Amino acid sequence: MTRVVSLVPSSTETLLALGADVVACTRFCEQPSLRHVGGTKNPDIEQIIELAPDLVVLDREENRIDDHDALVVAGLDVLVSDVRSVAAGFDVVEQLAAAVGVAAPTTTRAEPVDVEARRTAFVPIWRRPWMTIASNTYGGSLLAHLGVDLVATGSDDAYPTVELDAIASQVPDLVLVPSEPYEFDDGHVGELTAALPTSAVVRVDGQDLFWWGSRTPMAIERMARALDVAHGR
Repeated sequence: MTRVVSLVPSSTETLLALGADVVACTRFCEQPSLRHVGGTKNPDIEQIIELAPDLVVLDREENRIDDHDALVVAGLDVLVSDVRSVAAGFDVVEQLAAAVGVAAPTTTRAEPVDVEARRTAFVPIWRRPWMTIASNTYGGSLLAHLGVDLVATGSDDAYPTVELDAIASQVPDLVLVPSEPYEFDDGHVGELTAALPTSAVVRVDGQDLFWWGSRTPMAIERMARALDVAHGR
């Protein structure tokens, strides 16, 4: 079986779901039983080379080009994903399955949710400075799939810095506070509630919003339920 080192949390979860032989991953992959080879941005290249895996899995957004190049120079086979949409979230499962020589699951691709009226949302992902996600990200695509459009930021960045008063002026229907990458506490939620008093502030699972791959189908269902609760249904 193909021995894999995964430097992408979403891919690690997906590879394990596929039954692949994952010999190491990053400390952010939440797999304590597997060997850890550093983080997504600072992997231990020497350890990875010593493991002599058949394949190393990276992601365009999660990992650094310098680490990719070092692995290639070392003669390792490297697969790089680039997931910025729900469709790509389904595609990557098939891509990883093919790469490790296992059968891909016969998952039915989810159709966009039919909603009576689309809603708008602000999704904070960092504080000091406040940052958010744009529509050209996987999280933005997943929300659009569920009938939720992100407020405009006036930036072309995928993860722009914003001011809360500028967000408040757009009167978003929702403020969706994810459980990661930033650990927002009750005080932060109170700050958001005060700054955007007409918006429904709702905590959501950050992994369901930002991790793609094997979890995508169920993540869509869970996020839909969370949005229904926010809508009072």
